[in-house]
Amino acid sequence: MHTLSDCLARDAADPLRSLRGHFALPADLIYLDGNSLGPLPRSAAARATQVVNQEWGQGLIRSWNDAGWFGMPQRVGARIAPLIGAQPHEVVAADSTSVNLFKVLSAALAVAAADAPGRTVVLSERHNFPTDLYIAQSVCQTHGCTLELVEPEAIDGALNSKVAVLLLTHVNYRTGAMHDMAAITAAAHAAGALVVWDLAHSTGAVPVDLNGAEADFAVGCGYKFLNGGPGAPAFVWAHARHVARTDLLWMQPLTGWFGHAAPFAFTPDYQSAPGMARFLCGTPPVISLAALDAALDVFDAAHALGGMAALRAKSLALGDLFIELEEQRCAGLGLGLATPRQHAQRGSQVSLTHCDADASHSAYAIVQALIARGVIGDFRAGAPGEPDILRFGITPLYLGYEDIWNAVEQLKQVLESGEWREARFARKAAVT
Repeated sequence: MHTLSDCLARDAADPLRSLRGHFALPADLIYLDGNSLGPLPRSAAARATQVVNQEWGQGLIRSWNDAGWFGMPQRVGARIAPLIGAQPHEVVAADSTSVNLFKVLSAALAVAAADAPGRTVVLSERHNFPTDLYIAQSVCQTHGCTLELVEPEAIDGALNSKVAVLLLTHVNYRTGAMHDMAAITAAAHAAGALVVWDLAHSTGAVPVDLNGAEADFAVGCGYKFLNGGPGAPAFVWAHARHVARTDLLWMQPLTGWFGHAAPFAFTPDYQSAPGMARFLCGTPPVISLAALDAALDVFDAAHALGGMAALRAKSLALGDLFIELEEQRCAGLGLGLATPRQHAQRGSQVSLTHCDADASHSAYAIVQALIARGVIGDFRAGAPGEPDILRFGITPLYLGYEDIWNAVEQLKQVLESGEWREARFARKAAVT
């Protein structure tokens, strides 16, 4: 049986506890939503101020050269690279996850068409993040392909001779279930398909090794576990075997001027830049890139304390504690576990369900009641026919064991008091 004293002792012995000081977090808040929007790093606020007041305010257009704005997509990408098992020159930070997914999915289909003509299916998980499926629908329509959706346990069996590309999110946004990247990539390649990975709920939270897994393409998010701020630029990666091809220099369709071999030659015809620069498109968002760049400083500090392996170990320990405390202290209060218990199958979140025969949308109401108490998690609607989700992001950069204890205590009190029902009725009134 865990006690508060145990949690306080674990915090005192935690080698990563100093990392919390990198964030401007309110003292009276337990923030369990970093898998949706990371909190503000102190260095990001200072860096954004510098860019606005000095580089833009004083340097003006000279800062494209003097402050190195031109090279920011590559520099920031190089800092993300170690977190995803990539080489520094293999990642660029640009655009949004959705836009980058359009690029790499189009590129993957171009590779497939050149190497394995006749494959016309993009395969994905039925409960993948919706925007990924929307982008896939658009790309399939453009390329004359078909999007097929299956349950996660049916992926292996669906990898047949018609599949050109397998598109998956590494960690499921609802449940936190995590795919075995290396095993699935190997299975797809054995079936003759390419693999595109969305790392939105992985990067900065769980160790990722794209090169080790021999993946083909990947995209990821800058504003969740990387803490780059709302709408922060995303990133894109492609395996060197694809980037090196000279027969498919136009393999991604958004051929903007920053992806041109000589953007300031201003020629009317497009000539692809070498390497990952071809995945750039328009002018980079300098202020947002600078904030993301600064936010990555905390991972440099974490590297000195054991890096992603240490962060993952603490994340799993915090998640285990959350699950064990919930089951000990909230027994009989209608909660169920939606997140896999097994470490190898779990990302960096804990997702719960709530069953109440007399209440629909109870999960939403419980989360709202927790937020009113200073515990910020979030709600996700369940898949059709499945219960809704209370979702709690586990971010070891700034969360401690006492935070988990207090969060579960507040959850217990919300459920026992029944105060969540008021939030439920408020939601019902708002939508009727």
